[in-house]
Amino acid sequence: MRSITVTMSVTLDGVVQSPGRADEDTRGGFIHGGWGQGYWDDVMAREMAMGMSAPGDMLLGRRTWQDFVTAWGRASDGNPFSTHMNAATKYVVSRSLVNVDAWQNSVLLRGDAVETVTELKVESDRDLSIIGSASLVRTLHAAGLVDQYTLVIHPMTLGIGNRLFEGPAPRTEFELTRSVTTTTGVIIARYARK
Repeated sequence: MRSITVTMSVTLDGVVQSPGRADEDTRGGFIHGGWGQGYWDDVMAREMAMGMSAPGDMLLGRRTWQDFVTAWGRASDGNPFSTHMNAATKYVVSRSLVNVDAWQNSVLLRGDAVETVTELKVESDRDLSIIGSASLVRTLHAAGLVDQYTLVIHPMTLGIGNRLFEGPAPRTEFELTRSVTTTTGVIIARYARK
């Protein structure tokens, strides 16, 4: 059975919206896009590369997949992240997309997220990784389908923006399995479901 690991950049006040670019996700008038820039260092690069070095497939929500198609899908720069994401099978959970032909190795999972991901989870031993896709993560977490989190905790608060968990989340206990602090004060913490 596959495990699902979520990797999420998050602020101290739980904001996960638009860490990469100013235009990444401006829903709700969010003006702090790109807040994660300036924190990248060799430690973070090594930790993120370690996460991507394990064989497995990706699981993405519609919005994140559409953003990644533009940001990573056409990249041929030799960047190991681009290489990994372009080669990986990308399962896209969506009720509205008609097809996912715009990015190689993408497979559309139509219908209810919990049902389709539950079926996908038992199909194979290839683990699944989710990067971003906060709405999908909240849904899968509530259904007990997330096995591990890698939280990239940035030393800042924003006060506004979509948070990792908005509203109630079911009680779930996790065990810290690894943590590293970067030279810029970011804590990368890996948690496994108990």
